[in-house]
Amino acid sequence: MAADSLLSGLLDIRAAAVPFLVAAVAFYFLVEQLSYHRKKGPLPGPPLVVPFLGSVAPMIRDPTAFWDAQAARAKRSGAGLAADFLVGRFIVFIRDSELSQRVFANVRPDAFHLIGHPFGKKLFGDHNLIYMFGEDHKDLRRRIAPNFSPRALSTYAALQQRVILAHLRRWLDADCEGGAFPIRVPCRDMNLETSQTVFAGPYLSEEARRRFAEDYNLFNVGLMAMPVDLPGFAFRRARQGVARLVRTLGECARESKARMRAGGEPECLVDFWMQDTLREIEEAKAAGRPPPAHTDDEEIGGFVFDFLFAAQDASTSSLCWAVSALDSHPEVLARVRAEVAAAWSPESGEPITAEKIQGMRYTQAVAREVVRHRPPATLVPHIAGEAFQLTEWYTVPKGAIVFPSVYESSFQGFPDAEAFDPERFFCESRREDVAFKRNFLAFGAGPHQCLGQRYALNHLVLFMALFVSVVDFRRERTPGCDDPVYMPTIVPKDGCAVHLKQRCAKFPSF
Repeated sequence: MAADSLLSGLLDIRAAAVPFLVAAVAFYFLVEQLSYHRKKGPLPGPPLVVPFLGSVAPMIRDPTAFWDAQAARAKRSGAGLAADFLVGRFIVFIRDSELSQRVFANVRPDAFHLIGHPFGKKLFGDHNLIYMFGEDHKDLRRRIAPNFSPRALSTYAALQQRVILAHLRRWLDADCEGGAFPIRVPCRDMNLETSQTVFAGPYLSEEARRRFAEDYNLFNVGLMAMPVDLPGFAFRRARQGVARLVRTLGECARESKARMRAGGEPECLVDFWMQDTLREIEEAKAAGRPPPAHTDDEEIGGFVFDFLFAAQDASTSSLCWAVSALDSHPEVLARVRAEVAAAWSPESGEPITAEKIQGMRYTQAVAREVVRHRPPATLVPHIAGEAFQLTEWYTVPKGAIVFPSVYESSFQGFPDAEAFDPERFFCESRREDVAFKRNFLAFGAGPHQCLGQRYALNHLVLFMALFVSVVDFRRERTPGCDDPVYMPTIVPKDGCAVHLKQRCAKFPSF
């Protein structure tokens, strides 16, 4: 009887708890909806949001469709803005170029903070250039600038060409088996080796490069995964991979300091950086001051990882779109081939010099049009550190994540913006790069504008110059093959499948 009474009591408690739990869930749902609508104000957006998760499932399932829907809402409303909700965070999508410019221009503690990814601080770690503000940020950018001087870029160009040619040789050997050859993953592998060679040069052993590639792949997977920071989840593996990558790059900085202190000549980006860093450390020591900020080895490793992240997937995207565009526009391909042939021959046995790269004005215009027409990093997430009045009628609430759309800006202002037209950056009478500069946001704007944009464009120019000179190619075109998909930057849906054949009589070797 006692056991029956106890069981009956437990059942009564459970029965009484059910209405309470239902009421609690309903109250949470109501509070969340009210909070969302208060923040949304007049912006277009879903009328109701899934508790806590919001629209994260459709975003992960089909990022292209999700962000296209945000852009369509913003355009239909005429506001240039749209609202939504992701994993407990209110978000604002920005389509209008001038509003995006306002965000880029107001990166400071009491306005917007650049985060690079909705959960970037957890993923990238603390030593990251994008999270810095004010004079500290300006000072670090000043010290990084020599890494992209003409002298440094000339050193990198020779390294880039050797890696590109080695990979093109592998692509041709692979294509000998017949069938279309999707180049997205091979481009990513080529860019990873290029970044390793240009940024860390002789300081990465073959084993370190192998582990580096594994950890970077974990990072890439984690970028697109649910942000669950628990053992066994892709996000946790990505975070751990980034920590190992930063330690590895910090060790490269330490070895470079030793080599530069011994009088070595710079062979890679970290050498150019450490050469100037050692001078500043010695000057501080002589003056009785502590070492300058941001000269710790592992902290430098974190900054070098920033460059790697910025260069890797964005460049993969641009190379794929360049190949697709050249195949789609044979007249552009013919002009690029003619310009390159007038300056360099595969049989020369020499790399393309920095001077010759600068002389390839039409090929450079093609590179800029590739980046405009298909900007790799389509969105640049920021978080509102404080409430910010973005327009006369809308204030972004504190804590909201804002997504300025670089992609949408690229199709505003420019005449016939949907067309792939390098002449807009080549023809002196048009000068659309000047006339519509505020719409060309592929490299950002304001205090956090990309420091390495010249390096990125040089890499694209070099790849196109070498590719069209040593390879005959034909795109395998299927329905929807050029639809953009997020991987995490945008790439052709089919991975840019091409048929390849050697074009030059003698493959370059230098």
